[in-house]
Amino acid sequence: MKITVVIIDKKSKEPLYAPLIEHYIKSAKPFASIEVIEVFDKDIAKSHENTPQVAQSSYSKALQRYLGRGRTIAFDPSSSMIDSFGFADLLKDCAEVTLFIGGAYGFEENFLKQCDYSVSLGRITLSHKLVKVVVLEQLFRGLSINHNHPYHK
Repeated sequence: MKITVVIIDKKSKEPLYAPLIEHYIKSAKPFASIEVIEVFDKDIAKSHENTPQVAQSSYSKALQRYLGRGRTIAFDPSSSMIDSFGFADLLKDCAEVTLFIGGAYGFEENFLKQCDYSVSLGRITLSHKLVKVVVLEQLFRGLSINHNHPYHK
């Protein structure tokens, strides 16, 4: 299984989170290959000086090329919340999954409609770097559930 996590965020090797990110990617290797792609360009940077709608549009434009890569799942706080078992179900029977983590202003409704699923991690606001860790942990947990690995217990 190939999993790609695409996040609107500046590339960085945050010393606090980098070891956790690498830990979950490595832990998931028996079940899936995981790649994290950080997307942040001049258009996105400029858009943050405008309205939230302009920012969302710039995210959609930057992420468009990753749509259509297997099952697509966007994390969106206004979508339905999902538990770890529900998330594991979304990963079942897929050769390829692409997960999207939006920018500071979230996603345009049109982008969400182009994804197979949109789910919420909850109503609290987390930094992008922390969301990346949470998503990778949930990926490993979901893969563990699907492969009867004891981690999820």
